[in-house]
Amino acid sequence: MTEDEEGFLYPSVDKDVCIECGLCEKTCPILNTKEEDLPHEQQGFLVQHKDERIRKESTSGGAFTAIATWVIRQGGVVFGAGYREGTFIVEHQAVEREEDLRIFRNSKYVQSRLGDTFRLVQNYLKAGRWVCFSGTPCQVEGLRQYLHGREYEKLVCVDLVCHGIPSPRILTRYIEAQQQMIGGKFTNILFRDKYFGYHYSSFSIYNKDKEKDYHKGIDSNAYLRAFFNNLSDRPSCYECRFKKRYRHSDLTLWDCFPIEKFTKKLDGKGTTRVLVQSGKGARIMNELKDELRQIAVTPDKLTENVREMFKSVPMNPKRGFFSRLQHNGTSRLFPKMVSSHLESTPQCLCPLDLPSAWHLYVC
Repeated sequence: MTEDEEGFLYPSVDKDVCIECGLCEKTCPILNTKEEDLPHEQQGFLVQHKDERIRKESTSGGAFTAIATWVIRQGGVVFGAGYREGTFIVEHQAVEREEDLRIFRNSKYVQSRLGDTFRLVQNYLKAGRWVCFSGTPCQVEGLRQYLHGREYEKLVCVDLVCHGIPSPRILTRYIEAQQQMIGGKFTNILFRDKYFGYHYSSFSIYNKDKEKDYHKGIDSNAYLRAFFNNLSDRPSCYECRFKKRYRHSDLTLWDCFPIEKFTKKLDGKGTTRVLVQSGKGARIMNELKDELRQIAVTPDKLTENVREMFKSVPMNPKRGFFSRLQHNGTSRLFPKMVSSHLESTPQCLCPLDLPSAWHLYVC
């Protein structure tokens, strides 16, 4: 994989060793995807984890932690997006202990580095292990293509309703800017912290010096404003081929704003919408009734008016922000550069109308 001038990774073929077998083209999810897969039976749920600590640490209702815990208790391994140890580089990692699932909680609004994840998933499956893979819809279909469409009984795929994926370089430059302004030693970064509550997510930077902790809402944080104004997304996100209801995953997860639209039986501290895509997904949800509060909702109602499920985000005509950031040597100017490309806070930043996102969204 080779990084381009915007900080996104793209496949690069070593022509000196390429035998022109065509396997790259045959497994590419972009070249082999369909605009809409055939309808299949689905189920819909609103869920909240019964462990309030887990729910508080999660972006929404904590559904993914419950699903991942189920897989680990079958003797399995879970792949998700977390920070590389000692850094804020987001990459897919494997976890085999329940206590380590915390690294996957909370959204990561940036493209995750997959590395050799697909190969590792295949190796575990061949060894007879249960495997849970979580990621964006394009990553899930990429894995399915890598496995040549073979159905593995013990593979559980979890995808999400994705807004788009920002560049890792943008995140790096933003962190550099914040480091210069805030100082201290950053211990954790949360893109969707519940510091102000579920309905007003904050971008939070936790510091070794607690007095320097940083919490800004989605209407004033430069990184989130760039993301939700579609200034920092990967170009393919503006014409995403994976925006559809019927998917190749077993379970699709995303936010629920506002919960009052569906039920009065659940509180407003964080809820996950779960769209069951397979019999395997239905079995797992049935076996998680002790861990999750579950309210059944028809799939039609669950997905009604969820634009991020069906429509790509539009490219911001001021996306030239990228080239300015690339050639400007001072990260400290990041917030000012973002603001100069935005006339006002977009309507989509209203807390109760927040688009379901992730770049890598684990709820």
